Amino acid sequence: MAKKLLMSFAVAGLALAGSAHAQTSRDYISIVGSSTVYPFTTAVAEQFGRGGQFKTPKVESTGTGGGIKLFCNGVGVQHPDIANASRRIKQTEVDTCAKNGVKDIVEIKVGYDGIVLAHSKKAPNMKLTRKDVYLALAKQVPDPANPSAFVTNPYKTWKDVNSSLPATKIEVLGPPPTSGTRDAFAELFLESGCSTYPWIKSLKDVSEERYKKVCDSIREDGAYIEAGENDNLIVQKLEANPAAVGIFGYSYLEENEDKLAGSLLEGVSPVFETIASGKYPASRPLFIYVKKAHIGVIPGIKEFVAEYVSDKALGQEGYLADKGLIPPSDVERGKIRADATALKNVKL
Repeated sequence: MAKKLLMSFAVAGLALAGSAHAQTSRDYISIVGSSTVYPFTTAVAEQFGRGGQFKTPKVESTGTGGGIKLFCNGVGVQHPDIANASRRIKQTEVDTCAKNGVKDIVEIKVGYDGIVLAHSKKAPNMKLTRKDVYLALAKQVPDPANPSAFVTNPYKTWKDVNSSLPATKIEVLGPPPTSGTRDAFAELFLESGCSTYPWIKSLKDVSEERYKKVCDSIREDGAYIEAGENDNLIVQKLEANPAAVGIFGYSYLEENEDKLAGSLLEGVSPVFETIASGKYPASRPLFIYVKKAHIGVIPGIKEFVAEYVSDKALGQEGYLADKGLIPPSDVERGKIRADATALKNVKL
C-alpha cells in the first residue's frame, strides 16, 4: 500500500513539474484586446515575424475590456504581454492590475480612428447629428411633453427622431459593453448628444454617475442589436439588410467602401482627412499597453514595440496607414517613439 502511495505521489509530481515547465516557457508574444486595433497590430506582428529573429506574435481579438481584464490578471507567461485598446485604460483597470501584481504598464498611442455610422450603399445616405443618435438609441430620453423629465424611449423610426430623416425603422448593429468602440461611442455620440440639453448637461456637475447613467444607457427593446466583437459580421449584416445602420471603427468602413457608405455627422463625412484633422466630430486615439515585467522574459517585446512605432509602420506613408489607421503627426510620433523607447509608465 505504501509503495502504491509513493508511486502515486511520484506520478503527481511529474505531472506538476510538466505543468510548471509549460507555464514557464513561451517563445512568442501574446497580444489580446480591441477588435479595432486588431488589424493594425496583426499587420505589425506579421511584419515582425518576417524578420526571422523572433516568432510571429499571437494576436487575439477579445474586445478592449476583455483584453485589459486578461492583461491585468497577473504576471507570468500564462498571461498576455500586450493589450490592444480602442480607448484609454481606466483608473479602475490600473488598480485591478496593481492588485494582481501588474504594476508597471507602458502606454503607447499608436494613432487615431473615427467611430462611424455606416449603412449599405443600397440605402440613401443619412445626415445625422449626435443629438439624433442619442434620441434614437438612449434608453431614456427627454419627454416631448415635458422636456425636463425623462421617458422610456418612444421613437420607432428615424423620422420620429428628426422630421428631416427617412421613416425607416431604427435598427442599429453595434458592439457589446466589453468593447472599447462601445465606450467611445457612448462618449463621442451619446454623451455629446445628451449634452445638447442644458439641464441634462448640468447633471454632470451634481453627479457624474447619474449623468453617465442617463446619457450612456442604451435601449434594450431591439432597436440596438449587439453584434459581438466581430466587426466583419456587422458588415455582412448591413449588406443583407440595407435598412440597418452599423457602428464600428473607420478602418472597417475603408476596407468595405465598395459595399458601405458612412453617414455624415454634423455635416462632416467620415474620411481619412477629416479624422486626421480632427474635423470629424467622433475621432478617438488608439493604444497598446505593454506589461513591463514581461520584457526580457518573453523574447522580442522591445523589438516588437520598436517595429510598431517605426516610421515604416506608423509614418504618414507607413503600412498601417494603408490599413486605415490615421497616423500621428510627425511631432507627436517623435514623442510616442521616445516614450516607448524609454518604456514610460502610464499616467492617468
